[in-house]
Amino acid sequence: MARMSVFSSPLLLGFEHIEQMIDRANKSSAEGYPPYNIEQIDQNALQITLAVAGFSENDLAVTVEDNQLCIRGKTPSSSGERVYLHRGIASRNFTRSFVLAEGIEVKNARQENGLLHIELQRKILESKIKKIKINSDENLSSQKTINLD
Repeated sequence: MARMSVFSSPLLLGFEHIEQMIDRANKSSAEGYPPYNIEQIDQNALQITLAVAGFSENDLAVTVEDNQLCIRGKTPSSSGERVYLHRGIASRNFTRSFVLAEGIEVKNARQENGLLHIELQRKILESKIKKIKINSDENLSSQKTINLD
C-alpha cells in the first residue's frame, strides 16, 4: 500500500524538500544515543544539550549540512585492552542529526561537565511582497510580432 503524504496536495507546490527533511528526522530520532535535551532560551533562541561524557573536544564534530545539524562523536582509541567487571557507561561512535528550519543558524557550541551545548538563533525574516503584472489579451495582441521569413 502506497504511503499518502500531507505534502501531496496540489496546494502545496514545491514542499517536497520538507517531506524529505521530516523523513530524515524520523530516521535519526529512532536512535537513542546520546541522550539530549532541547530548550527554548527565549523567543528566538534554542539550545540543544547532548550528554557526551567521556568524549573530549577533539572527539566531537559539529557541522551543518543542507539545513541539517550533525553532531558526530568518535570514541578515543584505548591504548590497552581493559577488562570490565561491569560496563554501564556507553562509549561508542555516534551521529545525531537535527533538521533546522529556514532561518535557524548555529551560534556556537561549547562543552562543559560532560555536556555539549549547541546554541541556535532564529533570524527574523522580513516578509516580502512581490507585485505580479497581469497581462490581458489586448496587451498581448497589441505587441508587434516579427516574422523571420
